[in-house]
Amino acid sequence: MNNRIRMAMTLVLVLLLGGTTPAQQPELAPEVKIERISLRQALALALQNSRELVLARIQHTVAENLAGLNRSQFRPNLFVGSAAAATRGLPATPGGQAPSVFNLAYTQTLFDGPRRGQLRAAEERAEIQRLAVEQTRDAIVIETASVYLELGKVRRALDLLRAERASASRIVQYTELRAREGLELPIEVTRTQLLQARIEQALVQLEGREELLESRLRQLTGIGPERRIEVTADELPLEAAQPVSELIAAALQNNLELRQAEHERRARQLRLQGERQGFWPSFEFFSQYSLLSRFNNFDDFFNRFERHNVNAGIRITIPIFSARTSAAARLAESELAEADLALQQRRAALELDVRQQARRVREQEAAGEVARLELKLAQESLRLVQSRFEEGRASLRELEQARLDEHNRWREFLDAQFERQKAQLELLRLTGQLSRLF
Repeated sequence: MNNRIRMAMTLVLVLLLGGTTPAQQPELAPEVKIERISLRQALALALQNSRELVLARIQHTVAENLAGLNRSQFRPNLFVGSAAAATRGLPATPGGQAPSVFNLAYTQTLFDGPRRGQLRAAEERAEIQRLAVEQTRDAIVIETASVYLELGKVRRALDLLRAERASASRIVQYTELRAREGLELPIEVTRTQLLQARIEQALVQLEGREELLESRLRQLTGIGPERRIEVTADELPLEAAQPVSELIAAALQNNLELRQAEHERRARQLRLQGERQGFWPSFEFFSQYSLLSRFNNFDDFFNRFERHNVNAGIRITIPIFSARTSAAARLAESELAEADLALQQRRAALELDVRQQARRVREQEAAGEVARLELKLAQESLRLVQSRFEEGRASLRELEQARLDEHNRWREFLDAQFERQKAQLELLRLTGQLSRLF
């Protein structure tokens, strides 16, 4: 009895002494700020932060400046200078003109077929680069929307898998208990453990996918790593389904790649027209004013000296034989034939792509409807099993298995919805209608 009292007093003393020591407060994890963004906000941030889009715009500016360089050949040119020189003998400069104290020259090309063709071709290629900017924008929109929608799907699937893990754990515990009581075979325990391991494997895979998608969304939107991105359950703002004939007509009119091919063909056609005009005369207007001086001995070689001299006229160049013009015309003809064939192939391929993508959208919509009905059936089955369990006519394993089935149907429904949205985005890109929605 005395020993028991001493042991109790010792225990109380230890507790009292332990209570006098200050308890160590656990270190609090730094608070993570949450950045909740909608799909439209994510797209706006991605377009604002995209380096690819900036590069495409710079390339468009380069193409416009190149067209401006070609255009400058037909703009007025005004030059001022001096060709003062000491002369002995006939007054002349290395260029063949007379020495002058001051001169003013004006030149402007009025007509030059090859140069005009190069200018028009450059203007068409500047338009191609403008379409390339839109093409880059569409690519950013598709990638950002796909990453955003998939991240939302993965996170919802993770929530379902975590609930499945809890159900699988209860099934394993229930099966092990029944096995110890001799009511289940050991193979049933292994089977439930395998189910639990597969759920853990799926969780690890989806968590890795979530991390990758969130990192990519950060890169696209420019959101820093100190914030956790929260996505909303947004749906694509899609219009009503269109007949295939209307989709094909819209694609032939609006598809960016096809429009680029059309402008490339137009550029080569204009280049060919310009090269063929190389057989025609070229015209250049010129005028020149010169201020001459007497110390260049003009009086010794000319009957009359005129201090102020003005010359103006049109220089006409008539090609009699030009091997370069013939070769350039043949090259332009072959390039135009190549562009014609490429354009025809692109139109045929685009029509086929639109038909296939429209069919894929319909298939994904049908798959989504099947997944929705399977989910509805699993939910109704779960309610029945819950009622039976409450009445004592169903086991815990049957209830948890019904929950697992319902969660699986949910994940299949999410997958079907995401695949449908991806197919619709691609169809919008093919038909050139993506910019109308975003």
